[in-house]
Amino acid sequence: MVISGDKGLSEAARRQLEKEIADLRAQRAALAPQPGEQERTGDAADQADVIDRAEAAARLERQISDVAAKLEHGAYNSNLLPDGTRVSLRFADGDEEVLNVVTLPGEDLDSVTSDSPLGLALVGAKAGDKISYRTPRGEATATVIELTPPED
Repeated sequence: MVISGDKGLSEAARRQLEKEIADLRAQRAALAPQPGEQERTGDAADQADVIDRAEAAARLERQISDVAAKLEHGAYNSNLLPDGTRVSLRFADGDEEVLNVVTLPGEDLDSVTSDSPLGLALVGAKAGDKISYRTPRGEATATVIELTPPED
């Protein structure tokens, strides 16, 4: 993965955010009351439905703003590993795995988000370091075999 500009987003992450914002806008458009719709409603149930849809559209608007801010300003946090970092780990059970650090979760099963417990445990680690992190089943450990930052 290649970092796009100084925003800390890979092209895949940028595409994912653009798709998310388009989906949210489509949902908002489908929910938002049409101009004058509240005046045309008949009974209290109709009015309640219009109000519920307006509230849902407002929540979607806040989500759209959040995603737009990530697109504009990036999701880069200098305290996290950058998007595209590759890490090779040996887990306590002896299994070895190569993972890609990503800013946004996606469909890639061989990835770890930079702000997950494992991603946070990797910050500042180098080959040979033993790290520990919290999982739903309790504390887990792994040894860093290799950690490779993304190419510019």
